[in-house]
Amino acid sequence: MTFNYDVIVVGAGHAGCEAAAAAANLGSKTLLITMDMNKIAQMSCNPAVGGIAKGQIVREIDAMGGYMGIVTDRTAIQFRMLNRSKGPAMWSPRAQSDRARFIECWRGILENIPNLSLWQDDVRELLLENGEARGVRTGMNVEFRAKAVVLTNGTFLNGLMHIGKTQIRGGRIAEPASTGLTEQLRSLGIRTDRMKTGTPVRIDARSVHFEEMTEQPGENDFHKFSYLDTERRRLRQLSCWTTFTNEACHAILREGLPDSPLYNGQIKSIGPRYCPSIETKIVTFADKPQHQLFLEPEGETTQEYYLNGFSSSLPLDIQLQALQAIPAFRDVQIYRPGYAIEYDFFDPTQLKHTLETKPIRNLFFAGQINGTTGYEEAGGQGLIAGINAHINCHGGEPFTLRRDEAYIGVLIDDLVTKGVDEPYRMFTSRAEYRILLRQDNADMRLTEKSYRLGLATRSRYDSLEEKKMSRDAIIHFAENYSVKPAYINSGLEKLGTTPLSHGCKLVDILLRPQISLENLAELIPVLHTELDKVPSSRKEEIIEAAEILMKYSGYIKREQIIADKINRLENIHIKGKFDYNTIQSLSTEARQKLTRIDPETIAQASRIPGISPNDINILLVLLGR
Repeated sequence: MTFNYDVIVVGAGHAGCEAAAAAANLGSKTLLITMDMNKIAQMSCNPAVGGIAKGQIVREIDAMGGYMGIVTDRTAIQFRMLNRSKGPAMWSPRAQSDRARFIECWRGILENIPNLSLWQDDVRELLLENGEARGVRTGMNVEFRAKAVVLTNGTFLNGLMHIGKTQIRGGRIAEPASTGLTEQLRSLGIRTDRMKTGTPVRIDARSVHFEEMTEQPGENDFHKFSYLDTERRRLRQLSCWTTFTNEACHAILREGLPDSPLYNGQIKSIGPRYCPSIETKIVTFADKPQHQLFLEPEGETTQEYYLNGFSSSLPLDIQLQALQAIPAFRDVQIYRPGYAIEYDFFDPTQLKHTLETKPIRNLFFAGQINGTTGYEEAGGQGLIAGINAHINCHGGEPFTLRRDEAYIGVLIDDLVTKGVDEPYRMFTSRAEYRILLRQDNADMRLTEKSYRLGLATRSRYDSLEEKKMSRDAIIHFAENYSVKPAYINSGLEKLGTTPLSHGCKLVDILLRPQISLENLAELIPVLHTELDKVPSSRKEEIIEAAEILMKYSGYIKREQIIADKINRLENIHIKGKFDYNTIQSLSTEARQKLTRIDPETIAQASRIPGISPNDINILLVLLGR
């Protein structure tokens, strides 16, 4: 029996959920296939969403009409805004979520999206015709036909877990690996390799001496992920806790290194530099007497806690003994040990910016199979893959995001232009336009684009317009309202800032670091009245957006000018215009890399590692520029 769809998404992790939801909401008849419907959007590692730069991606997904932000807000048991001591370009939202409710919430959303069906099975084979993806065949030998296929298999492709010398085939603990797809794609010329990641021990909170730890409570202000829900935290808010390893712990870990798969040659694949295992830490940073650990709740009611910072593949007895050398864990009981996992990924330079594969039309890759790590990076890729899978089925211009438009744009451009030599993790430092790509303005950057595309709803777009009008009204008032010294100087002195020597516009006072719209409103009643006009449900969010634009307007304008200059190179298309191997004036490395990646534009070519400014100038000369 054969079933027909427009788009098939394989894998219901964070990439697959966003891809399937986007394609279905745009109008494609969509099928989401998962091996376990009780593990939809499972948080395989830390039950947390967001963090440095990752939080910006989640806000972008939400601004585009995706669901990760909504689900996180509804299931959050702690929320914090990281990097508050730095400028707003660095602020990054992060939340702990209730793992079980996160799955429940995502499944509830997916099962109620029109055009979206779910099927529990294992995909073993792609159906191909004339170099195009045309469907899949499953382990139950069911054939599903489609116009586009999105693979989001995460760590399941030939997944192999390691706990000391014990090896278990699987994509996640107690879940089987997926086989067949890698071998088929490799036979079709798609380059593949192996990567490694890991996860730490899970701890029973009843066995922890919390009095030996430092409490890390969350925040309860207006910040959250989604621009839609104005409701504050729904679940009981819990604290995280911090402690440190010590020399006794390190000594036990060092004794166990000969049995560590990372150090005895058992694991040969590429591991994450930015999330190292505890054994990597004690080897790489041998001079450090301690490493910080974070004990984080897995849910509102469960006793299960996640030990962030103690990822390991050491034998069970070594992990347990090392933990018991830490005072807070001297009586520790665990639910399961940490483990490492190896899995297949595909070289992302084989992808277009739409995440469609270059060798096989209508086949898209998203998530960890592209060499990334993290729920957020996966969700952002899934959204773009789902959108473009729909476009391939029904027509329209390919949808991509530039580096100056979104962190998602930076992520995808890095992948397809530079490739990966380790699991890719997003950082603010990867974005050259991070002053433009703040977490507070993701809706201003992306919601209108998504609305024009047909993904963001009318109500979301109207909400954006209302916010924009209120924000601009505050800015207009501040730029035009004059303040006299006699009227405000005593208040300025109380706030610890220099009094005025002459009158000025309110916006000029706001540039001072000690000054905010909130404390100015206490000094200037007419400003207080102006701020009271802002819709009460979003008042703090809108005031913050206005204040950031005014305080940092000079930096924002300067960065936008630079972005506009670079974008001129983005408009110079070169794909298909050169046979790079025949251009002898290019360096050998340039000829090889330009041929392999086949960049769309001059700007993309300039970002390929090993391509020099001289190589770019040669291409511009050949183009007659």
